[in-house]
Parts: sequence; C-alpha cells; structure tokens
Amino acid sequence: MSGQASQTARRRSSAGRAPRQPAAELPVARVAVDISLAHLDRPFDYLVPESLAASAVPGSQVRVRFAGQLVSGFVLARLAASDHPGKLGFLERVTAPEPVLTPEIATLARAVADRYGGTLADVLRLAIPPRHAAASKVGGVVGAGAPDVLAADEASLWRRYEAGPSFLEALAAGRSPRAVWSALPGPTWPDEIAQAVEAVARSGRGAVVVVPDARDLALVDAALARQLGPGRHVVLSASLGPAERYRRWLAVVRGEVTVVAGTRSAMFAPVADLGLVVLWDEGDDLLAEPRAPYPHAREVLALRAYLAHSGALIGGFARTAEAALLVASGWARPLAAGRAELRKYAPAVQPAGGEAELARDEAARSARLPSIALRTARAALADGPVLVQVPRRGYLTAVACERCHARARCQCGGPAGLPGPQAPLRCGWCGSAIGRSCRQCGHQGLRAVMTGARRTAEELGRAFSPLPVLTSGGSEVLATVGSEPAVVVATPGAEPVADGGYRAAILLDGWAMLGLASLRAAEEALRRWLNAAALVRTAADGGGVDIVADGGQPAVQALIRWDPATFADRELAEREELRFPPAARMASVAGPAEAVDALLGAASLPAEAEVLGPLPAATGQSVRAAAPGAADEGAGMAADAVRYLVRVPRSAGSDLALALRAAQAVRTAAKEPGAVRIQLDPAALI
Repeated sequence: MSGQASQTARRRSSAGRAPRQPAAELPVARVAVDISLAHLDRPFDYLVPESLAASAVPGSQVRVRFAGQLVSGFVLARLAASDHPGKLGFLERVTAPEPVLTPEIATLARAVADRYGGTLADVLRLAIPPRHAAASKVGGVVGAGAPDVLAADEASLWRRYEAGPSFLEALAAGRSPRAVWSALPGPTWPDEIAQAVEAVARSGRGAVVVVPDARDLALVDAALARQLGPGRHVVLSASLGPAERYRRWLAVVRGEVTVVAGTRSAMFAPVADLGLVVLWDEGDDLLAEPRAPYPHAREVLALRAYLAHSGALIGGFARTAEAALLVASGWARPLAAGRAELRKYAPAVQPAGGEAELARDEAARSARLPSIALRTARAALADGPVLVQVPRRGYLTAVACERCHARARCQCGGPAGLPGPQAPLRCGWCGSAIGRSCRQCGHQGLRAVMTGARRTAEELGRAFSPLPVLTSGGSEVLATVGSEPAVVVATPGAEPVADGGYRAAILLDGWAMLGLASLRAAEEALRRWLNAAALVRTAADGGGVDIVADGGQPAVQALIRWDPATFADRELAEREELRFPPAARMASVAGPAEAVDALLGAASLPAEAEVLGPLPAATGQSVRAAAPGAADEGAGMAADAVRYLVRVPRSAGSDLALALRAAQAVRTAAKEPGAVRIQLDPAALI
C-alpha cells in the first residue's frame, strides 16, 4: 500500500472509531515533551484515555502529538484538572509503562537545566538511556541483599587519613558527610572507594560512583565486587551496548540493586534512597559532558547530594580550584592524610633541571632526557620498570622550518606534524596533507618542535637497548605491565599499572604542559603529573620521579611537596582576584556574529554582568582541545563565528543562566537564523 493510501485508510479508520473518553480518575497527564527548543521548555498537559489510565503513570514514557508530529515524552504527574484554557489532546500511547523517570531524577534534571541555561529535554536525554524493548521484557539484575556488617576497625585503609574513620562511621550511622578527598598515592584508591560504599550500604542506603574512563571503572568494579560480594552492584557504561545497559539501568530503577558505578552518564543513575555520591579524579575533562547543556559531573553530583541530602566524596590525587571552593565555602570538609603519613606512601620527586641546565646539556636535549633523568632511568632499570610520560601522542606533533624556524601550519591555522618517520606532513586539526616548503623562506628542511610518544619510544629504544620499550596511548592503551625491567612510554591518562609499582617515572616536556594557552594549564599539568607519580613505588622502596620542568614553577613545587591542596587554594585565590571561574560564573555565547549580538542585546542580563569579547569562536578550546593531538572545540562552527564571555558574581549565576535561556527562547520562538551555543562555566576561557 502506498504512503498516501495508507494515510487515507488511517483517516477512515479514525473517522469510524468511537470518540476516546478521558480516564475517570486523574484524567490529565503533565508531560515533559522531548523537544529542545528553549521557548517550549515547559511541561504540557494531555488527556489520558481510559484505555491508558492504568499504564500512563508518573515516570512512564509516552508518545504524544505535538505540532502535528508524534514525539516522545515522560509523564511527570497525573492531575485532576488542567489550568490550560484551551482544548487538550489525548496521549497517543504508552511506550514504556514501567516508570523510568523517578521523581528524584526529574527534580535533578530540572535543576541541572536551570543551572546551565539549558532545557529539560536535553538533560533527560543525558539522564535516561534509550529504551530497548527486548531488555525491558526480561528480568533485571537480582541483588544479593545488604552486605554483612563489618567492624569499624576493618576499614584499615581509611585509618591512614586524619578524618577517615569518622567519615566512614558517619556514613554507616545514616548521616551524610561531605568531603573533598586528597587520596594517598598508590593503587589502593579503588578499595578506599569500595569501603566508603560498603559503609553507606550498612545504613541501608545506596551509592553512585562516577569515574572518568573505562580503565578506572574496571578497577572500581573489581574493588566493589571484593568488598560487597557478587550481585550487590552494577556497572553502567556505554561499552555495554544498548540492550545490556538498559537492562542494568532498569534493575536500578526497580530497586534490585542500590550501588552503581559508571562513567560520566552514571551521575544520573536512579538509585533509591541515595546515601553517597562519589567522584574520582574530579579534574579530568572527560567528566565534562560535550553535549548540551554541557554539565560537569562534579557540579551535577554536588547538586544531587544537596537535593537528596546525601553524603559526597569528591577527590583524586589532585585537586581543582572548584573543589577548593567547596571546602572554602563550608559545603565540604577536607579529607587528607597528615604529612608524616603522606611521606610513607609518596615517591621522592626532583626537578630534572630548568632551562639553564638543559642549555648546558645539548646531548641530553637531543636524546629527549636530561642527564639527571638519564641517570635515574639507568639506575631504576636495574630492578624494575620505568615510566616515561610524554604529553603528546604521535611522532612529531609540531615541526618548524630548519632554516628560519617558522612553525609549519595548515591553511586552517592548525599545527603541522609528522605521523611517522616516512609519512607526509599533516594538519593536527583538519588532517589535510601539507607541503614541506616553508611559507616564509621556501626551504624544505624540517626540525622537530614537539616530539610525540612514538618518536620518544624510538629514541629511548636506542638509548636503553636491549631492554623492551612499550608504548601506551591513543587506541593502544595498556592496562598493566609486569615487574621486570622495561621502559614504558605513555601519554597522560594512558599509563598502565605496573606490578609492584614503577621503580621510577620521568615526566617529560613539563614546559609544554605549563605553556598551554588555558586558564587551567598549571592545574591540569599537576593533575597529570600526580596521577603518573602515584603509580611509582614509595621513596622508602626506592621509588623516584624526575620532572623535566623549571623547579621554581608553583605546579612543580606542589608536585615535589605532594601538596595539591595548597596549590588549589592558590589557584582559587588567583581566580578570585581575576574574577574567573569558579570564583565567578561565566557564560560563553558563540555563533554567527549577528545572531550572538541579537541574543545578547535582547537578554535581560544581571546588573553586575560584564560582557567580554568578541573573539573568534575557534580560539576557545578546552584543555583537552588545546592539548596536542586533540580535537578543536570550535569544530563544526562557521569560520566567521564569534564568541563572547559574560561574567557575573557567583551570587548572580542563576540569574545569568535564566536570562540567557529566556533570550534564546525569544530567538527560537521567532525562528531567527543562526544557531547560538550557550555554555555556562566553560572549561576554556581563552
């Protein structure tokens, strides 16, 4: 049957059907419709037909007719009457009669949308995985009940922290302490998280644990299984596939399991009677959602802990200025070990010379290792593996003219690099092939400016032959390495765990990490260094770390002293002085110049608002985008797009978000041309 004929048949069938009658009780359903337009960011009322009265319950997923089209939505409430003066349409059908949107997640999603100037529909897309019909018809994960009660002194790992035992005792007693955690170096952090989760489980409450990536998730999954026993927690991640992920998510909705561990999207896991939220490595930019309205897991979980009156454990080896603000404001308390305890577990750290030493050591510069780091590596390789952290993937990630030293660049402005020793030059942003002739002098010879992990491994292989040289990064990430002598070259975040710990670590190109054009350059550099150094044996066991950077830099000093808290406090103080986030709230407004100007002109910004700009939109890159080999945040926007920053005091942050969303609503209602992207508290400011 043709499309036109089938439509005619449906109309005839509909015309001959008896009129639908609304349900006898609570005949109105208030529905959050899955439409992201800002001017439609509100619930709509529909009549519930008698045939759907039992299935259209709050939290169920339905299909409704909106502006002539069938769209999805969630029932937020059933009402006796509507305040809408016009005629109401009927629900078309219930696609998921089982309530999948809990009241807590609905409240959280609305709060997140308001904080980030987004729409409820966008947040619900992040919060609830797509329905999978087959998975919804089978049983979920059956939990094994509450874990056995353990004695408080069995939490031996937390006894190393000054307030650790009292933190666990408060969780086990049903209270809701909130802490910013500075984890001790070493491989025990997953077990420490598991012990905190076990403590809150003893009080009969649930927990949500969020980590940046799959490697961290595997460690936490194993630790929770050891601590809680089988069947008492589930893991949620995109790698499970849609069917399995939805099946596990339904098990959480049904209350079959009350402990969830996962990556970023698990921050919305609908755990019943939430008692604790945990966020590990809270400065990792993988925790920032790249889709509208761009929420960060740290802010979402902090907001969730506040709304649900639950405990919170936010931390890592490093600490961000945002976490320092949580402590400074009194929202959370610091949870750290004393200096004497810290010295038992930290490796010895020393700078491998600044610019003056490198200038005297030209041979070491060409060999990628200063002489002091070379001596450290040779001594360490006698009885264990050595980790070499390189901040870039690839071979030569930036090159320059051999004669005039002009940087080789693509027509798009991106840096030119060599993917391999015999490969042609390619742009690091758009991937286009680039000729070798210098645009300044025409010379075809090249010199390396930034060396990647592959080239570093190649040079170290010659320096330490016949020892094996392993690489980890990009699409080839090693999870673990053995305890035998080997050189392991890894990019940040891809460092494998060594059996028994690394004998030494050498952190290369510290100047490149600190020199990124980002407000968070020093903070991110310290985070990456601490994460790598935490894999090294303790100083008492001979573990040492050499960092190739100027020892006078504050971030380097923080690494040497292993003092991320003081560094974060300093960062926060500097940002307060400069009025940068998190001391202030800031919005990025990017898009075509005319559209952005119109939106800002129509917005009723707070009186304290300060508008900065415009700048070319492509210059606004996140720390990950600014890192070599990463994608540009401005990708997908027109080359002539502009970007404004709007700054207000923290107290006016909510007003700023609401004002920008209201202005966006005026644009979308009028169908004005040009897409404008609004992002609150962006990672990149310059």
